Formats: sequence, C-alpha cells, structure tokens
Amino acid sequence: MELEPELLLQEARESVEAAQSYRRELGQRLQGLREARRQIKESASQTRDVLKQHFNDLKGTLGKLLDERLVTLLQEVDTIEQETIKPLDDCQKLIEHGVNTAADLVQEGEIAILGGVGEQNEKLWSFTKKASHIQLDSLPEVPLLVDVPCLSAQLDDSVLNIVKDHIFKHGTVASRPPVQIEELIEKPGGIIVRWCKVDDDFTAQDYRLQFRKCTSSHFEDAYVGSETEFIVLHIDPNVDYQFRVCARGDGRQEWSPWSVPQIGHSTLVPHGMLLPSHS
Repeated sequence: MELEPELLLQEARESVEAAQSYRRELGQRLQGLREARRQIKESASQTRDVLKQHFNDLKGTLGKLLDERLVTLLQEVDTIEQETIKPLDDCQKLIEHGVNTAADLVQEGEIAILGGVGEQNEKLWSFTKKASHIQLDSLPEVPLLVDVPCLSAQLDDSVLNIVKDHIFKHGTVASRPPVQIEELIEKPGGIIVRWCKVDDDFTAQDYRLQFRKCTSSHFEDAYVGSETEFIVLHIDPNVDYQFRVCARGDGRQEWSPWSVPQIGHSTLVPHGMLLPSHS
C-alpha cells in the first residue's frame, strides 16, 4: 500500500533531519578524534623536547663534574711530583758540585805531578794540602728506586657499571599522568574540583591543583595537600577556567606530570560569604 503524499513527505523530512543529526554527531566525533590526535602528537613532541633537554643538561653536568674531578686529581699528581722531586734536585746539585770539585782537583793534581818534585815542589805541597781538606771518600746517598715514589692512578672500573645501571633506569615515559581531574562542580562564586589516581602503581603523598582563566597564560596554585578535592573560590561567573592537577609520589621530591587540563565555569553568581568546604 502506497503512502499518502503528505505522509511520504513527512517521512522524507524526518529522514533528512535524522541524516543531518547523524552527520552532526559524526562531525563532533571527528572533531573529538582530531583533538585526541593533536593531544597525542603535541604531548609526544613536548615529551621528546623535555627528554632531550634533560639529558643534554645531564651530559653537561656530568661532563663538568668529571672535568672538575680530573683537575683535582691532576693537581694532586703535580703536588706529589713537586714535593718528591725537590730532595732529588737538592741531591743532584750536591753531586754536581762534587763532580766539578773533583774535576778541578784532578786537573790541578795532574799539573802538579807533571812538574815533578823540583821547582814544582811547592805546587805539590799546595795540591796535597788542598786535597786533604776535601772529603774524597764522602759520597752522598742516592735513594733506591724502591724508596722513591712511583705515582699511579687507582681507578675503580665498577663505577662505570654503577653509573650505567643508574642511567639505564633513569627516567620513565608514561602514556598518561598518574592523576586526572574527574569532576568539576559549579558553586556560587566557586568550582569544586575532584580528581583521582589512574595509575594503581603510583602511591601519592600530596596533590597540587592549579588553575587559570582560559585567556591567561599563567597557572597559579590553588591547593597543595593530601585531599582529592578542593573548592576554588573567587571564580568570575560565566568565565571559562582551566584546571590541572599533579601528584608527588611517596618519599619523592619531584612532582609528576600534569593531568590533561579540564575547562569549567560557574554560571552561579556569588551570594554572601562562601566558606570553603569539601561537600
């Protein structure tokens, strides 16, 4: 049985409206996919930059520390060398002086001997007297090699394995932050922010909540503590705010990466004094 023209037209209109609604829904989902893709791409790019900067800083710091340690050790070598060489230098000067004295004495004695005992008798007596005053049997003591410092460097190769182990374990890459904002509840002049852990392996000691107007480029702290919700006051009505939260692991000093920022606003105008609460 054929439909009447009016019913057919109505059904066609409804089909068009359904198709338009379906297209809008698909468009919104495509937009959601684009935002999800952009978040992955941008966070991956930022993470790469953070990793590169951190490890470049680490290499620079380690290189500087190694250079400073090398300078210290080289200075120790210089000090030991100078202190232990000085007695040898003094001994060498004494020996060289003795060598020169003996050489002069040999030359003078040979001349006196060549003159015989005649006219040169006076030279022989003078030489013999001079030689008797020089201790030709007194030799300076030269230290044995076993008694002389022999410098060396003691370098523990195990430090390389220790450093290697620490480096191989240094840093982690997470697909998502350990905490996320789960709910924003508008209140007159304020917004209650609730968050939760999404990483079961992460033990949180403290949380840190920040917010800013969407038109601002600077986040400011709203709360630091162990609670998992907080009411942010002095919120301008009908103004979009961005919220983010991070956590500090038990026994750790550094904060975790920030959660994905969430946008919220309050349409409720403040009435009187609004006291902080966790209701």
